[in-house]
Amino acid sequence: MAAPTADVATSPRGPDRRTTVQPLRVVVADDNRDTVDSLAAILRDAGHTVYCVYTGVQVLPTVRFTRPEAVIVDIAICGMSGYAVAQEIRHSFTDLRRPLMIGISGMWNLSSDKLIARQVGFDHYLDKPCHPDEVLKLLEPLRQQRDRRG
Repeated sequence: MAAPTADVATSPRGPDRRTTVQPLRVVVADDNRDTVDSLAAILRDAGHTVYCVYTGVQVLPTVRFTRPEAVIVDIAICGMSGYAVAQEIRHSFTDLRRPLMIGISGMWNLSSDKLIARQVGFDHYLDKPCHPDEVLKLLEPLRQQRDRRG
């Protein structure tokens, strides 16, 4: 894992204090490599550690090994649907250790699809293409919570 980076807050008189920003571990899963690679680049630029997977069956072993704070998964990913992935993660982790689950889809965007997503374990559901700021906004409370714990 990458070492934490330190940001220095500055004022006209110089550095006021040092704060340590811990990167979040995020799994990004989609069978569209461009989607994964683009989102991964944005998340890395924001300081996060990103694990990229391209099939649904790769998600669970990656999550078990990396213990991410967040998982972003396409609903229609090949090999194992995003719904099945979310349900398995929900049943595999205690509430305190379960990662934030973000579903994304370009075709399953009806309110009934989003209801199913919530029932199987997704915390958030975004339509594709989603704006990167939406994803970063969903991750920010996790980052703040982690920074407080130090």
